[in-house]
Amino acid sequence: MGLKKGPWTPDEDQKLLAYFEEHGLGNWRTLPEKAGLQRCGKSCRLRWINYLRPDLKRGKFSLQEEQTIIQLHAFLGNRS
Repeated sequence: MGLKKGPWTPDEDQKLLAYFEEHGLGNWRTLPEKAGLQRCGKSCRLRWINYLRPDLKRGKFSLQEEQTIIQLHAFLGNRS
C-alpha cells in the first residue's frame, strides 16, 4: 500500500501525538512507520510544526505584536 495523501484524520493526529508523548522528537524519516502512519516523514514533520505543536499560538495578534508588524513594515516596506 502506498503513502496516504490529503487531509489528516483525527486518528492520524492522535497517533502522531501519542508517539511524541511516548518517544519525543526524533528521526522524521523513520517516525511514520514507528507511529503506525501511512504518511511520509515530511508530511508528519509539517503536521507537527504547523498544527499539533503544544506551543503553537493560535488566534489574533496581540496589540504589541500588531504594533511590531506595523513598525517593521514601515521600516522594511513591501519586499518581493
